[in-house]
Amino acid sequence: ANSSIGVVLAIGDIKDEEIRKLLIRVQNDLFDVGADLCTPVVDNPTSEPLRVLESQIDYLETQIDKYNESLQPLRSFVLPSGTPAASLMHVARTVTRRAERATWHAIHSFGGGVNPITAKYLNRLSDLLFVLARYANKEIGDQLWVPGANR
Repeated sequence: ANSSIGVVLAIGDIKDEEIRKLLIRVQNDLFDVGADLCTPVVDNPTSEPLRVLESQIDYLETQIDKYNESLQPLRSFVLPSGTPAASLMHVARTVTRRAERATWHAIHSFGGGVNPITAKYLNRLSDLLFVLARYANKEIGDQLWVPGANR
């Protein structure tokens, strides 16, 4: 997920400095997610492990609301296309969603040894990347799925 966001920043032609800073902040948070995932949840740890915090999720939710506010409500599924930035964010979104599924699998497989907040963070990040992809397509519009269009 982190490298996918790096690709968005490298070749997505994102001019909005606020979005660039947001994505860099997310990249830093993803290292926190990785540190959290590789440190089992145990009673009385010998040292305080780095854990993802609810405040990091709250920040993502605030950003989702901020960027979603100016978008039209959806009437259909969105095809993952559009501007380079939008298309790359859709790729990053799907990679993040895959990481979320793997994290949930680990949570259920290791019986409480994995912090579930990490999966929640990845879930909200995936939603943020979807909103940012739509925001990147704001001027050209989303390409919507037309059910049964090619029958």
